[in-house]
Amino acid sequence: WAAVLRHGEHVREIAGGELATTNNRMELRAAIEGLNALKESCVVELFTDSEYLRNGITQWIKGWKSRGWITKDKKPVKNADLWRELDAACARHRVTWGWLKGHAGHADNERCDVLAGEAIFAALNDAGRERADALYVSNMLSGLLSHQENLGALLADWIGWRGTEATKIEAACGSGGAAFRSAVMAVASG
Repeated sequence: WAAVLRHGEHVREIAGGELATTNNRMELRAAIEGLNALKESCVVELFTDSEYLRNGITQWIKGWKSRGWITKDKKPVKNADLWRELDAACARHRVTWGWLKGHAGHADNERCDVLAGEAIFAALNDAGRERADALYVSNMLSGLLSHQENLGALLADWIGWRGTEATKIEAACGSGGAAFRSAVMAVASG
């Protein structure tokens, strides 16, 4: 997860990562940490490329809360722990939610992708992993790859892959995230 906070000329970047998580949990975590980083109550314009996050907080959360964190289908709300944290963080501010298309050239969104990618590697290194499971890493990186052509080389080097596998990953990163995930799955299963 990552967030870029701006107020006038001041810019603050924050990021972090967790193992065994999902993109949706990290989208929620980014919003929570960004709002919690504000020292006093503020008027906030919060932009996200996650429709799950924006729709959840602007449309779905009222129903979830009124039903005791149960969906319309009578199932427990996924990530309810984080939705509760986000609801509490929002209550301290006046938040306007905006959506923007990911990987479309928005400077702060692109910067968040870079920061989140760096945080993933830091989390894996902190866990002491000598060699990462390729499918696990591909899930962690999904959505971050379409604009980072050198990420394949970095990943291949970090994991310690050589030869054909590294070439497949490097080539796939240049053509976008979906191709990268296919190449990693082929490497993992082949």
